[in-house]
Amino acid sequence: MTALLHHRIDGPESDAAAPTLVLLGSLGSTLEMWEPNVPALAEHFRVIRLDNLGHGGSPVPDGPYSIAGLAESALATLDDLGVDRFAWCGLSLGAMIGMYLGSEHGDRVSRLALCCTTSYFEDKGPWRQRIETVGEKGTGAIAEAVAERWFTPDWAADHPAVLTRAAGWIAGTSDPGYAASCAAIVDWDHRDRLQAVTPPTLVIGGADDLATPIVPHSRTLAESIPGARFEVIPGGHVATWQSAAEANRLLLDHLT
Repeated sequence: MTALLHHRIDGPESDAAAPTLVLLGSLGSTLEMWEPNVPALAEHFRVIRLDNLGHGGSPVPDGPYSIAGLAESALATLDDLGVDRFAWCGLSLGAMIGMYLGSEHGDRVSRLALCCTTSYFEDKGPWRQRIETVGEKGTGAIAEAVAERWFTPDWAADHPAVLTRAAGWIAGTSDPGYAASCAAIVDWDHRDRLQAVTPPTLVIGGADDLATPIVPHSRTLAESIPGARFEVIPGGHVATWQSAAEANRLLLDHLT
């Protein structure tokens, strides 16, 4: 049986006609990652935030994980909630899952937003090293360093509580779940399926994203997905938090 994901719903619960928007975040995050975005988005959507498999309040099944398998857990959760068609906004790992859904289950996705992500990592060494470190020392050993890469240094210095909180999400992620998700990223290569992504797509890149730099990642996605729109906003890897107002404006313009 496919594992169901922990979720939280915001927005017009009494309006059965309200469109559904699914939010799924990065490796090491929880659904709290979207807090700066939910108030604006929930004015227009029934917003369903998910925790990735092995993260937050979601189950931690034994590995191996794959992006396809993570997508199936997301679909099973939406099926359980009675959601057939939905818009999807993902960041990093959550956008890889959205990319997969856009090409393999495009009939269910009304519109797609892919933030700070990639269809392929040429250099897999850092991911394998991270798997090894987490296996030996746990997620707490990498939490601070990874969180620092999510935001630009000047912004992080002005928002230390956000940095501490982000490091807490990473440290709180189960070691097996984190490592198995890293392995799924190592195996991820969707380059040959980008032309098959059918929903209208917005690609957002963070101007100073160190994890998935605009070149070669975000720009390549936008050039490869038919009709995709490409926008760059200030920030690091979690630019949707660092530049929430700008991200919200772009998302609402694309999704509504």
